[in-house]
Amino acid sequence: MTRRTVFALASAMVALTIAAAVSAGGGEQIRFNAADQAAARAVVIRRADLGSSGWQGGRVKPDLSGGPTCPNYHPKVSDLVITGAAKADFRRSGFEFASQVQVLKTRRMVALDWRRSVLAPGVVSCLRRTLANGLGSTAKVISFAKLPFPHLSTYSALFRGVISVQAQGQTVRVLTDIVLVGRSRTEINLTIAGPAAAKSGISAAERRLARALLARVRA
Repeated sequence: MTRRTVFALASAMVALTIAAAVSAGGGEQIRFNAADQAAARAVVIRRADLGSSGWQGGRVKPDLSGGPTCPNYHPKVSDLVITGAAKADFRRSGFEFASQVQVLKTRRMVALDWRRSVLAPGVVSCLRRTLANGLGSTAKVISFAKLPFPHLSTYSALFRGVISVQAQGQTVRVLTDIVLVGRSRTEINLTIAGPAAAKSGISAAERRLARALLARVRA
């Protein structure tokens, strides 16, 4: 088995785990309307955003089953109302790019959600713990931290993990990033997984994608 295939298997596993770990939703009130559903679908990653051929994937059902909670991290969400949601996943040669977009009923709800969920003191340790618990015995978290990210909009944050994965008798390191940005009533969650050696390329891609998705926000 080639190293590229090993990276593809490892990145796919990490991408599924991180998506489950940070999935938005779970406890919010769901009151979809046609306008905000359309607004959410307009924002998510498209194949054309990825700039090259060979990508597989597309829009999938958004995961609103629940975000992470820990003893020191349990943000209140019951007073938030989701009026639109959409998700898209793409993969190619060891890389996974996913985006989930939520539209909330009011701007104030987005501000509350950001303060409770992203700025809360326990968020880093909870995300790391949730990620580690989902990886199983063939992988372990080497590092996980909140890192600086360009202030592209009202809300911008980056969390980065480095994970060691054993696959088909080989050990590889996979980078996984969670980029959170938001504007007006719209929250955007980008999750990216790929070879740790491609860190600079992943960083450039996620900044470009964040700008592109924010430019499509209309709610």
